[in-house]
Amino acid sequence: MVFTVKKSTLIWVAIILIACVLCGIVVNTETFATVFSNNSSRKIPVYGVDCGEEKLVALTFDAAWGADKTLKILEILDEYNVKATFFLVGFWLDKYPDETKAIADSGCEIGNHSNNHLQMSKIDKDKIVSELTYVNDKVEELTGKKPAYFRPPFGDYDNELIETAEELGLQTIQWSVDSLDWKGLSATEITSRVTKNVKNGSIVLFHNNSDNILEALPIVLANLINQGYKPVTMSELVYKDGYYIDNNGIQHKNA
Repeated sequence: MVFTVKKSTLIWVAIILIACVLCGIVVNTETFATVFSNNSSRKIPVYGVDCGEEKLVALTFDAAWGADKTLKILEILDEYNVKATFFLVGFWLDKYPDETKAIADSGCEIGNHSNNHLQMSKIDKDKIVSELTYVNDKVEELTGKKPAYFRPPFGDYDNELIETAEELGLQTIQWSVDSLDWKGLSATEITSRVTKNVKNGSIVLFHNNSDNILEALPIVLANLINQGYKPVTMSELVYKDGYYIDNNGIQHKNA
């Protein structure tokens, strides 16, 4: 289990305890531990990664409706020798098995985006398990490989969702840069949003069937590469163990 605790929080805890000892104040450690535990029990998905000076950035595509641009996206990625991560919904997998196989065959990664694209903090655990298991099994059936990452629909989550995903072997992933391509922004606007906001360890959100993604993607890729960034998949960016997540959802390696 990974607790979300800021380093600054730990420092202040130590300072308070030392001050109490120096002043001869008896600390009720049980009460203190309960308060601290409650303060640190909120689980947060991965929004980005502290990768130091390494200029890595993960490009991700959510796929729920439509697939007519997917193969062209794969062609563009291949032209720039870039691999991305596609988060697929179950009913999309059912409708577009050939595109799903093409994503896997291209060397890109496939993540779990739930079966029915529900607001998953509003459903019970059994339903969560059903939603995630269906996609895991379907992806494995089509590609031979089970997803390792999960993106909640609408970016909506709670502790139970993250914990249930973990139990199913899924790391929950959000994003730190939203291209807003789903709003019908022009290719220039999409490029501007991404290039102005990206930094080392960013996770960028696109959609596979947004209006201007085919025009924007080559420009975005050229800009990122010219800035020295290396676009990577989720498995090349996120830490699997030996990390903590701060209150902003940024992964840090343990000291």
